[in-house]
Amino acid sequence: MSRVIRYQAGTLLLEGFPPEEVPSAFVYDPRVKLPRGQAIHYAALVLDLHRRQIPYVDEARAYVNLEREFLTERSPRQYQLDALAAWKKNGRRGVVVLPTGAGKSFVAQLCIADAGRSTLVIAPTIDLVGQWYDQLKRAFGEPVGILGGGIHEVHDITVSTYDSAWMHMEKYGNRFGLIVYDEVHHLPGASYGFAAEGALAPFRLGLTATLERPDGSHERVLSMVGPVVHRLEITDLAGEFLAEYHTEVLEVHLSAEDRQAYEEARANYKAFVDEQGIRMGSPNGWQQFLRAAARSRAGRAAFKAWRESRRILEGSEGKLRLLAELLREHKDGRAIVFTNDNATVYEISRRLLVPAITHQSDIKERRALLKAFSDGSLPVLVTSRVLNEGVDLPSADVAIVLSGTQTVREHVQRLGRILRPQEGKRAVLYELVVADSVETRVSERRRDHVAWKG
Repeated sequence: MSRVIRYQAGTLLLEGFPPEEVPSAFVYDPRVKLPRGQAIHYAALVLDLHRRQIPYVDEARAYVNLEREFLTERSPRQYQLDALAAWKKNGRRGVVVLPTGAGKSFVAQLCIADAGRSTLVIAPTIDLVGQWYDQLKRAFGEPVGILGGGIHEVHDITVSTYDSAWMHMEKYGNRFGLIVYDEVHHLPGASYGFAAEGALAPFRLGLTATLERPDGSHERVLSMVGPVVHRLEITDLAGEFLAEYHTEVLEVHLSAEDRQAYEEARANYKAFVDEQGIRMGSPNGWQQFLRAAARSRAGRAAFKAWRESRRILEGSEGKLRLLAELLREHKDGRAIVFTNDNATVYEISRRLLVPAITHQSDIKERRALLKAFSDGSLPVLVTSRVLNEGVDLPSADVAIVLSGTQTVREHVQRLGRILRPQEGKRAVLYELVVADSVETRVSERRRDHVAWKG
C-alpha cells in the first residue's frame, strides 16, 4: 500500500505509513483511523522521507511555482542582501529583525522572488494590508489577492490580515509555499498561532523591528517560523540608512491639587495590591490584579483608583502646556503626538486644534489625514496607539510621547515612525513624564533598548 500524505483543515493525515515510520508529532485519530498532526510539520516530514529514501504520494501540497517576473528596478542594500542570504542558508525559514524604515518589505520581496512559490503575506492591520497590496502589485504585477476588510480574493500572491489568515487557514493552509509574517511579534496571540500551525508552507519569513515580548512568547515565534537569521538595530543604520536622531526626556510637575489626588489614588491602589500579595512586576501581575479586583468592592475601588491615577498623569496640565511649547518650537517640522488613551487625544485635538487619529477613525478619514500630513497640509497629528507600527510617514521628524505602556516594543515603534530617511533630516523624540511619579520609573524601563543606550 502506498504511503500518502493528505491535508485536512489545517492538519496532515498519514495513510499507509507503518507505525514505526509515523513521527512523534502525529497522533492516531480514531475518527478517521489514521495518524494526524498539525500542518506545520509538513516540511520536516517530507525532508525526513527524502533523507530516508522512503517513497510516498503527496496529496497535501496545493501550492504552485510562482510564475511572476520580479519587476523592481530598486537596488538592494548590502544588509538586505545579507538578510536574504542568511534566510536562504537556513532553508528559507527564519526571522529578520530590522528597524522601522530599513526596508523590511523589500527584503520580503527579495525572498518571494527567490523562493518562487505561491505566497501569502500576513499583516496585522487593514492599513498595512493596503500598503502591502500596492507594493506587491508594483513588484510582481497583477493579480494580487486580499483577505480582510470585506474582501475575499485568493491568488498566487495574496495579502491578508492576521484575523482573516487564521480564520481561513483550514481552507487555504496548503495553498501557499511561502508565508511572510509581517510584524511577526503578533503571531503568538491566542488565535493567530493557527496561521502558522495550520499551514504546511515549507518556506517562512518573519519580519519585525521588535521581536521580544515581555511574556517570553516570542520563543513560540521561533518554533513556528524559524530562528532569527539576521538582525540589525537602529544604531547600526542611523545616519546612513536611517535618519539621524536624538531623544530627550522632559519632566513636568503636577499642581498641588493634582499631586494630592494622585498620591491618594495611588495609595489606595497600592494598599490593595500589597494586601493581596500581588507582585505587579511579574509577568502575570496585571492579570492577577484584574482577577482580584473583580472579586470584591475593595478591589473595584482599587481599580478605580488606579484608573484615576493614570488619568491625572496622562493628561496633566503641565504636559499639555509643554506640548504646546514644543509644537511652536517645531512649527516648521512634521510632528506626531502619542498618548496612551483616546480621552487625552481628543482633549489635545480640541485645545490645540490639531487632527486626531484613533481606532474610531474610519479608513477614509485616516487615509485623508495621513495624506495631508505627508504633503505638509497638516503638520501635526495626535494619536493614541494606532500609528505605533506599520504606517509609512517619511516626512515625520518629531515625535512627542505624552504617555504609553512600559513596553520597550511600543517605545521603539514610536521612535521608528520618525526615522524614515530624507536628505538633511535629523529627528527628535521627546518623552514627557510627571516628576516623582510612577512614570519616571516606567520611562526608565521602556527605554531599556540599544536605541537609547547607544
